[in-house]
Amino acid sequence: MRPLHFSTLTCAALLCAACAQHPQTLWGTTDVATRQALPPDQAYPELFEAVQRGEIFTDQKHFVDALPKQAPAQIRADYLAQRDQSGFDLKAFVKDHFEESGEAQSPAPKPGAPIREHIDKLWPVLSRHYDQVPQYSSLLPLPQPYVVPGGRFREMYYWDSYFTLLGLEQSGDTEQVRQMVDNFAYMIDTYGHIPNGNRTYYLSRSQPPFFAYMVELEARIEGDQAYRRYLPQLQKEYAYWMQGSQTLKPGEAGAHVVRLADGSLFNRYWDASATPRQESWSQDVKTAEQAPQRPKEEVWRDLRAGAESGWDFSSRWMGDPKNLASIRTTAIVPVDLNSLMYHLERTIATACEKTANAPCTQAYGKRAEQRREAIERHLFDERSGYYVDYDWQRNQQRPALTAAALFPLYTGLASPEHARKTAVAVQGGLLRTGGLATTQVSNGQQWDEPNGWAPLQWIAVQGLSRYDEKALAAQIADRFLAQVQGLYAKQSKLVEKYDLSGSQQGGGGGEYELQDGFGWTNGVTLKLLQKYPEADTAGR
Repeated sequence: MRPLHFSTLTCAALLCAACAQHPQTLWGTTDVATRQALPPDQAYPELFEAVQRGEIFTDQKHFVDALPKQAPAQIRADYLAQRDQSGFDLKAFVKDHFEESGEAQSPAPKPGAPIREHIDKLWPVLSRHYDQVPQYSSLLPLPQPYVVPGGRFREMYYWDSYFTLLGLEQSGDTEQVRQMVDNFAYMIDTYGHIPNGNRTYYLSRSQPPFFAYMVELEARIEGDQAYRRYLPQLQKEYAYWMQGSQTLKPGEAGAHVVRLADGSLFNRYWDASATPRQESWSQDVKTAEQAPQRPKEEVWRDLRAGAESGWDFSSRWMGDPKNLASIRTTAIVPVDLNSLMYHLERTIATACEKTANAPCTQAYGKRAEQRREAIERHLFDERSGYYVDYDWQRNQQRPALTAAALFPLYTGLASPEHARKTAVAVQGGLLRTGGLATTQVSNGQQWDEPNGWAPLQWIAVQGLSRYDEKALAAQIADRFLAQVQGLYAKQSKLVEKYDLSGSQQGGGGGEYELQDGFGWTNGVTLKLLQKYPEADTAGR
């Protein structure tokens, strides 16, 4: 079934006049002519701060997604003129000047509907098409239809979408797979990178680089021409992540790159801005206030970099695993990010081979091998027997066992011995009643105990299967599918994250309420059911 696309809003987005006066690095490499309106915190900063500080909405993302009914400059002028008047009502002002955003609702399935059937019918509900966006919207237009995760997430997200694409392929919608890959290529060409999501306030950062996996998926569908088509965008994304690496000295870091004292080159998560996230403004302000010994801009950048990681938030990024204010994301070399960068280098080498460009193939193949050797040398904990992150500022490994340890297996860079040891450690330390735990720390953050996330289950299952750890892979898949199917049977929905403790409930913690829909859970569920059909208990 083809997805339904919603293009009722066809107003061309006008450029905010202020854009031409602020060519900051926030906008990547895009020029003034292609920019959209300024993010809300820049378009009407005084009003934005008043609304977010006053917590007018329970979810801070609600206001930055709201649609201005007038030019932002006029709204700002009206607010500045009225705010000190007797009886001024901020809520009423917002209601008069903005059209509130709605949720991406997911209808309940018909009673007894198999889970596969329900997911197939969700894809059209979660589909959007905005090749033009409403005037003054924070939404960025995309040329092709796309699928949103659901709930508060009304836009397309980067790494979420790869797992959604797996599900779309499984549902037979290869046309939309191609359309979404084209959208990501378009964003690389337009903005110089793939933003966290297609909103103006996400342009200062990216997310885990899964574009190469998307290209690989499309190549499995249509053949080698996909590698040739997307090679320019693969190289542009690589350049974004590697910017500044050529001049980086040992022991230094800049933007997304880190060079260790021995010359090993790695990547880290980073955000071009050092302000509170617009969509979580009050939380970030409060977090920085809890660390008075640190410059607040440092805390904010680390929070933003944590958001770029997709693990927002987790003890992985904290100095004190119980205290978010101790977040140190930019000081950490993540094993998952560098595994993905290895795969990106390998994919570019493959794409160059398809174009008969031997020097290019050799150059990127050499970079991939150098990264593989560096990961094996610095990011494998020989004493504990699993892959870890590395603190480049303190020149030491971070000993925590997390689900990120399986990314070297997923990308195929792990040595057989290290893969075997990692599997043993994961089975003993992260296997839970409902699947693979994210970490071993319980602290109220959503990327920690007791939560489990669909993408990490898929990474684990595929990575372990790749190294013939099939029994553990099947165990993780079976337990997670039982969790998903159990909640579906009780509540007729799929959710963003799950409590793996055995309660068959959705996950908790974090900055917002549990969301349902849900793009990546739908995709991973379909793929796991295809890989392990005997585990289908709720879908019969």
